[in-house]
Amino acid sequence: METIVLLHGFGGTRRAWDGVRERLDSERYTALALDLPGHGEDAANPGPITFAGCVERVLAAAPPRFVLGGYSLGGRVAMHVALAAPERISRLVLISASPGIEDPAERAARRASDRRLADELERIPFEQFIERWRSQPLFADEPPSVAELARADQRRNRPRALAQALRGLGAGEMEPLWEPLAGLALPLTFVAGERDEKYIALGRRLAGSLAGARLVILPGGHGLVLEEPAGLARVLEGLEQPDAAWPFRS
Repeated sequence: METIVLLHGFGGTRRAWDGVRERLDSERYTALALDLPGHGEDAANPGPITFAGCVERVLAAAPPRFVLGGYSLGGRVAMHVALAAPERISRLVLISASPGIEDPAERAARRASDRRLADELERIPFEQFIERWRSQPLFADEPPSVAELARADQRRNRPRALAQALRGLGAGEMEPLWEPLAGLALPLTFVAGERDEKYIALGRRLAGSLAGARLVILPGGHGLVLEEPAGLARVLEGLEQPDAAWPFRS
């Protein structure tokens, strides 16, 4: 059997993948969903959190060779893992994930914004932060049932640990990976939701710059892990159709 290692987004936990895991072919695949540092059960003693530390955690938990899937923040971590140990990855699936902010000024502004948000996370009631996070335009058109699943998953976290994760793993903290990824010689699928125009554009650019890379557009928005688990399970199994909407819904 082949192992699929799954990495969640910021503010989520490994439980975000429950719906996807239930839909994977259990006779062919074993799903290993991990809590990233500062999240879920990996939040007791977060300390400084870095991309390098995340890479070490993932490679230590994973088998010698595996399929790697990452959503949003988990996708950014997955890129670092694949670049650090490409020989261990059989396929890489990036879901609603950016290879990084290229403009230094824009990256610095995002870093400052993330740090202010981390400070706020430690000051205000956690429920207030959750509502602020869910009010982002990225999630504006999510079905109410999906939004409630996302809130329930966020509540499995600890605010101070999440603040540490945001300071270490925010989009502004990551050096852009566009050039390193261009030299990555392994099968790569980028997945975006049909309502998520920004990430469709990122996916088209990435798929056009890597040999063997492809883009899959699924019904849904940014939060595909919760909104489209059936389609995403089939992509993780390697049954995707490039650059086209998936023909069914969960």
